[in-house]
Amino acid sequence: MNESSVNVLALSAELGVLLGSAKRWISVAESCTGGGLAAAITEVAGSSGWFECGFVTYSNAAKTRLLGVPESIFERFGAVSRECVLAMSAGVLANSIAHYSVAISGIAGPGGGSVEKPVGTVWIAWRFRADSSIPGESSDTWATRFQFDGDRASVRQQAVLAALNGVIAHAQGPA
Repeated sequence: MNESSVNVLALSAELGVLLGSAKRWISVAESCTGGGLAAAITEVAGSSGWFECGFVTYSNAAKTRLLGVPESIFERFGAVSRECVLAMSAGVLANSIAHYSVAISGIAGPGGGSVEKPVGTVWIAWRFRADSSIPGESSDTWATRFQFDGDRASVRQQAVLAALNGVIAHAQGPA
């Protein structure tokens, strides 16, 4: 197991302790990571007590069909955008019992980049619903653009690490 894999497993386990003790659930939506975040989370024994589901929505059509991302977002901003991951994260909460949602969309490469969105561009959104009985209600939502270096596997791994770090930071509460 390489160092990055160990870090992902350690972060997933830390997330499990935080969410399990708080009796909170997480669900995820992934594009460029292709299920890597869900795989990292479910690598932890007992994750069925705090991980509800994952959506791998690689195509724009799947993002629309499964998560309700409006087609106008793709036309106006593209799939790799703040607007897209925010809509994805809202779609996760609308279609799950989770308290937390994480959504990832990016350009892992080696091709597909542009001047505005080079290879390694990844957007991640996190959304927290204070009351899981009210679909769509959220008390915290944020999104961040990352510019990761390296090959396809490295970009995907860095995105998973960033996603885990973001939700852990929120779950830990104010410092």
